[in-house]
Amino acid sequence: MANNGMNGTRAFEDTIAQYLMKRAENDPLVAVKLANPSKTIEQCCAYIIEEVKKSGCCGFTDYEIFGMAMHYWEEPEIEVGNTTVNCRVGVNHVVELTEEDKEQARQEAIAKLRNKEMARMKKAKTTEKKVKEVQPSLFDF
Repeated sequence: MANNGMNGTRAFEDTIAQYLMKRAENDPLVAVKLANPSKTIEQCCAYIIEEVKKSGCCGFTDYEIFGMAMHYWEEPEIEVGNTTVNCRVGVNHVVELTEEDKEQARQEAIAKLRNKEMARMKKAKTTEKKVKEVQPSLFDF
């Protein structure tokens, strides 16, 4: 994600960027701060991840995370460390799927169901064969 080797998710960066852009649309002072060429969304997210790590907590509200993002952009001289943090960032958002994504997911679901049913039928047939071997029919002479 960031130049300093931190790992996060693209969805996290996108969510933070969308929030900041929406704030900038409604507040010209925020727009000016976001125009700072020495700051990047990647560094902003790296800063947030560092702050979360320092806190020792695992869960934060949107308000807290967005507050850290705003703090990063508001402070003219803010340090973003060079440590590497391997992490996963969970983002609460709605995923907009393209028609191609929907069709692919549909095909994968059909294939998965078909394979599951085929395995079930194969197992049932094998079980039926074993039962016949153990219990011969009354009409078998």
